[in-house]
Amino acid sequence: MKQNSNYIKLPAEWEPQSAVLLTWPHSNTDWASALDEVILCYTAIAKEIIKRERLVIVCPCIEEVKTMLGDVNYSRIIFREFRSNDTWARDHGPVSVLVGDNPYILDFTFNGWGLKFPANYDNQITSQLYRSGLFGSAVGYQNMMHLVLEGGSIESDGEGILMTTSKCLLSPNRNEYQDEAEVEYYMKRIFNIQKILWLRNGYLAGDDTDSHIDTLARFCNKETIVYVKCTDTNDEHFTELALMEKEIKRFRTLEGKPYHLIELPMAEAVYWEGERLPATYANFLIINDAILMPVYNSGSDEIAKTALQKAFPDREIVGINCLPLIKQHGSLHCVTMQFPERFF
Repeated sequence: MKQNSNYIKLPAEWEPQSAVLLTWPHSNTDWASALDEVILCYTAIAKEIIKRERLVIVCPCIEEVKTMLGDVNYSRIIFREFRSNDTWARDHGPVSVLVGDNPYILDFTFNGWGLKFPANYDNQITSQLYRSGLFGSAVGYQNMMHLVLEGGSIESDGEGILMTTSKCLLSPNRNEYQDEAEVEYYMKRIFNIQKILWLRNGYLAGDDTDSHIDTLARFCNKETIVYVKCTDTNDEHFTELALMEKEIKRFRTLEGKPYHLIELPMAEAVYWEGERLPATYANFLIINDAILMPVYNSGSDEIAKTALQKAFPDREIVGINCLPLIKQHGSLHCVTMQFPERFF
């Protein structure tokens, strides 16, 4: 990949897409005890995606997945049979960039969110996708295995600004960065980033990712950020999320303007086996003409939907029941990874 950073672009999620990646649940993942209900969730996600763009499914057995999906438009689905430890495609999948007019996938190390979980198979999926001929000869590949980086830890506005959290990117079990300045040096070099917006506060109970940005705050366009706001002073998140809100209100665009801010409600508390789960409405997926939004059978679902419709007035907001997903401490955005236009 050319190292002249002036040619590198990390596309925003709302830019036109060619496909979305899913890594399908199976009996050798942590989903084994709840496989039936999580497959219903994945099937719902898959069916919404193929209405609007292609879908890439990584799985151990194609015929088994076809049985689960039933009668759908298979001309929009590309299958690859690979082994996987788990199914969090946002974090083990490729990070897509444009180098001039040339599309590239970057293959960073995924180490189970700081060595918390096995990732030996997941960490091979990006290179396997490339070697399988999925993208064709027009797409390049760059081995970035010297760095640990998860897709859920970074948000791009497509214009040279990255939003992230210090809790994740400075995690000592990922890389040996000394401080934010060192992270900025690498991010600016890799992604042609001009500015990084750091969140130093904010977390969700039950989150395994060390506060991925996609659980807390998201770009909706280059001038708008949606973020999780907690209004219950008795909630354990109240103080941290209030501090996070103050940080976001200080953020400025490259032109020095404050962002248009839209609040997302804190999802009502969900517990399973005595543990609070990281339910969040920030973990939505932007696809062509639609937003796939996690819902939790909660009174807050409609409030969140209204907020997202305000943020994305020209897109359909589609709710997907993600109660099964949060049992394994993630949600809708976490299980997907988009590919921009020109990658297929």
